[in-house]
Amino acid sequence: MTKTFCLLALAVLFCSYTHAQMTIKTLPYPKTKKVDVVDTYFGTQVPDPYRWLENDHADDTKAWVQEENKVTFNYLDQIPYRADIHKRLEFLWNYEKYSAPVKEGKYIYFYKNDGLQSQNVLYRQLGDNGAPEVFLDPNKFSADGTTSLQGIEFSKNGELAAYQISEGGSDWRKVIIINTEDKSVVGDTLKDVKFSGLAWHGTDGFYYSSYDKPTEGSQLSGMTQFHKLYYHKLGTPQSTDKLIFGGDKTPRRYIGAYLTEDERFLVITAATSTTGNELYIRDLSKPGSQIINVVNNFDNQHSVLDNVGSKLYILTNIYSPNFKIVTVDAGEPGITHWKNLIPETKNVLSATTGGGKIFAEYLQGATSLIQQYNMDGKLERTIQLPSIGSASGFGTKKEDKVTYYTFTNYIYPPTIFKLDIETGTSAVYKKSGAKFDPEQYESKQVFYTSKDKTKIPMIITYKKGTVLNGQNPTLLYAYGGFGVSLTPAFSTSNIILLEHGGIYAVPNLRGGGEYGETWHRKGIKLKKQNVFDDFIAAAEYLIKNKYTSKDYLAVSGGSNGGLLIGAMLTQRPDLFKVAFPAVGVLDMLRYNKFTAGAGWSYDYGTAEDSEQMFKYLYNYSPYHALKPGIYPATMVTTADHDDRVVPAHSFKFAARLQEYQQGTAPTLIRIETNAGHGAGQSTAQLINGQVDKWAFMFWNMGIKW
Repeated sequence: MTKTFCLLALAVLFCSYTHAQMTIKTLPYPKTKKVDVVDTYFGTQVPDPYRWLENDHADDTKAWVQEENKVTFNYLDQIPYRADIHKRLEFLWNYEKYSAPVKEGKYIYFYKNDGLQSQNVLYRQLGDNGAPEVFLDPNKFSADGTTSLQGIEFSKNGELAAYQISEGGSDWRKVIIINTEDKSVVGDTLKDVKFSGLAWHGTDGFYYSSYDKPTEGSQLSGMTQFHKLYYHKLGTPQSTDKLIFGGDKTPRRYIGAYLTEDERFLVITAATSTTGNELYIRDLSKPGSQIINVVNNFDNQHSVLDNVGSKLYILTNIYSPNFKIVTVDAGEPGITHWKNLIPETKNVLSATTGGGKIFAEYLQGATSLIQQYNMDGKLERTIQLPSIGSASGFGTKKEDKVTYYTFTNYIYPPTIFKLDIETGTSAVYKKSGAKFDPEQYESKQVFYTSKDKTKIPMIITYKKGTVLNGQNPTLLYAYGGFGVSLTPAFSTSNIILLEHGGIYAVPNLRGGGEYGETWHRKGIKLKKQNVFDDFIAAAEYLIKNKYTSKDYLAVSGGSNGGLLIGAMLTQRPDLFKVAFPAVGVLDMLRYNKFTAGAGWSYDYGTAEDSEQMFKYLYNYSPYHALKPGIYPATMVTTADHDDRVVPAHSFKFAARLQEYQQGTAPTLIRIETNAGHGAGQSTAQLINGQVDKWAFMFWNMGIKW
């Protein structure tokens, strides 16, 4: 390869290469075998020739993964400036990162990463001025840094802690109990815990949730149906843990539990999908008390925020799609007895409590508005935030006088603030060490019109002075599902794009939660096409207004967002140059057959629901909607240990896309090994994945470096 010129910029040597000087020599795609498998839905026969790739533990699947990765990394290795991007991103990533502190017992705990450590380390100190000491270092859990700490809960007095670890990114967890003073292990390690919180009751034991583990050989993809709530008493074997709620009589439930701060009430939530839940309570101050049903349907969402004696504070969206806070006496907790405390507004409400106050956290146009109320529902103040963006945190214990929150936006690196609850004044507690100058960039919100004339918000971020000439490399990222709200957040990786004249755009599609449950329901089941139309309209807005053009536009999304990008590849492959469907739900006829996928049916519907639902899903299901044609440069990404959206989705989609690609653009699948759906990846894995994304995107856009 020939270097045409080099220049020193920002302490990193960048070199420019032209495509005329170098052509990537691609390996042939693996010859993926096809099998004669046909399913019949309402009289329609649906071939599934790549069904064999669903068998995650089969030797031929493992061999296919190795062959695909060989093709992918052979391609990526030839991109001449990939190493330069890696050097630059590693430099940008290498700064100290902190979490907001929390007080447990006599200690203050916080997470810290020195810069490039594989996993964040949990520290503690005595008071604000104590010397920090390492409490738990997940980097010592495994040699390769892929065993991660996935949550810790302390007993109320802070003397005991139970923490969860994930091995290789799996959702199946182990729980280890320790004495916090000397970090000695207490009792046995709990195994095969999945989708669980940990709720201490004194120092006697704690509540947790899990499934019966699927049979050996199908632990990654086997269906999990019977979620159960257990109580583990310290000093006893896990096999004797008492079943509290759930099981065979309540199939396909997600069971969660937590205690009120005074440990008087056990709160149990049961859900059949990602939206809506039953609500139960048990008064633990009364020996032998029964579990009482508060809400007996799944139509709405409810959670207990706090209590004062027998008075419960409940966050709910019943009759109020943007949520409100109500109170009720635990003696008669039914809906008919609920009294409004903080009514619904036009902005979506979430809430936390601390210091004897309620912090109402509103979404106002996908950005944060924080208001502080007393426990009688009287507004005391609006918390002054440093800018327009996302604020999170605020929750703390009742006796605390201060609390902490983190603020960020697309050009404001995460900064931790300390809030005096009595006066409402904030002060910077820990400033970000990110190597980024916000003054050089701007981030603005626009509203564009979707296909059905609905106005959709989008935040666009770029370097000041960028010329809108249609030639700016642009990444359009979205999600659009499950009531999830995409709020402004800083990304170290995005600096690579922004500092080279690129544009980052994030629309808030229907199906999300930015405007409450009404917004969410406009993008589910038979209205899922609204989500795709909103995204298409976002791309067309960027092109029309010359932020970019088809040849300089990349689209990206993960999980449900991976489904979105898969749909874009089949519906509008002419609209963009590069596509990144990540850990996507791509087979819409069989997603509910794996792990906890059945719980996604509220958003998607299933092929078994009705002939109408089957035809709707079959029409847009990315795996099934692929046809021979010309597709953009595509890099599908997944992980071999993803037991949430099983990698079979990506395997089958990539195999068929490679079969049908009639253009010259590469069709690759990058399969991370010893990793899961995303959480718990080592820093090296994260950096390598981002480097490969930018290198693939820039190269296929013909961008000089």
